[in-house]
Amino acid sequence: MESVIPFILSFSFTVLVACILSCLVSALFLYLNTRPINQAMRHPYLKQYRWDQLPATVKLTITLDYFFRLTFPRSKWWVIGQANRLLAEVEPTSVSMRLRWPIVGFWGGVFIGIIAMLVLWLMILLSV
Repeated sequence: MESVIPFILSFSFTVLVACILSCLVSALFLYLNTRPINQAMRHPYLKQYRWDQLPATVKLTITLDYFFRLTFPRSKWWVIGQANRLLAEVEPTSVSMRLRWPIVGFWGGVFIGIIAMLVLWLMILLSV
């Protein structure tokens, strides 16, 4: 186990850095393309409020719903199922890749980065 820990430690750090860079680049493109993404996905919350009126937490929740709809379109379980019910009229395959990749890159980087960070901390604790 002693010889495996340095490799896993360096690999998890590399994945964590890649996830951070992926999140930053995707967040920039997400910020620049919010209007076309919202017009393509048509979230029900945006029928009641304008995007500029919403706080950052609600904006992130809306983009998380977009991520769940694009990534897991057939799931009916828990939060993913709620996102699929909210965005039922949106067909994930009809959304162009130009609008899809910033959402999937941002939230995919967040979730994979969380796993990489947990593995990194576990390897640090095991190596001490």
